Amino acid sequence: MKNIAVLVSGGGTNLQALIDAQNSGRIKSGKISCVISSKQDAYALTRAANSGIKTAVVARGDYATFEEYDIALAKALQNFNIDVVVLAGFLTILGENVIKVFENRIINIHPALIPSFCGKGFYGLKVHQAALERGVKLTGATAHFVTLGCDEGPIISQKAVEVLPNDTPEALQKRVMEQAEWVILPQAVEIVCSSI
Repeated sequence: MKNIAVLVSGGGTNLQALIDAQNSGRIKSGKISCVISSKQDAYALTRAANSGIKTAVVARGDYATFEEYDIALAKALQNFNIDVVVLAGFLTILGENVIKVFENRIINIHPALIPSFCGKGFYGLKVHQAALERGVKLTGATAHFVTLGCDEGPIISQKAVEVLPNDTPEALQKRVMEQAEWVILPQAVEIVCSSI
């Protein structure tokens, strides 16, 4: 059974999808051991506490440099004896300290079909706004490994979602989460946990 850490910054809807998948047995090779937030007031921490999962906050603003922050985050993960790290709406790009320690064991969920609408600056509603502005007919989500290049790691799985004529960024975001992110993220976590 692999120890999983979920890194969050906000409401924790992807975290909830992982908790639900764990509770229903769709994730069976790993267990969410801790949730680490970059923000003290992230609702995801409440979701974790409600499920009896340990929590910690490692806030970027508490460290003078990015490298100090990255080292602190790596240490926090090691203190929880983590095997697999999952980024679930974590709004800080990881540095080489974390990535080297957990190489090929960090999973991110991105709300588009990589290589479209990805990279630095593409997160949250910005991704869906860009998809609508471009006029794509399909979007979706991608679960991928995290490397030093933003959204450049090997793809684990993808799922397409239709873009509807009257979509707003908010409506598209909700549908991509429900139809793609919440489906493929637990699958990707199980794939990685069962293979290491």
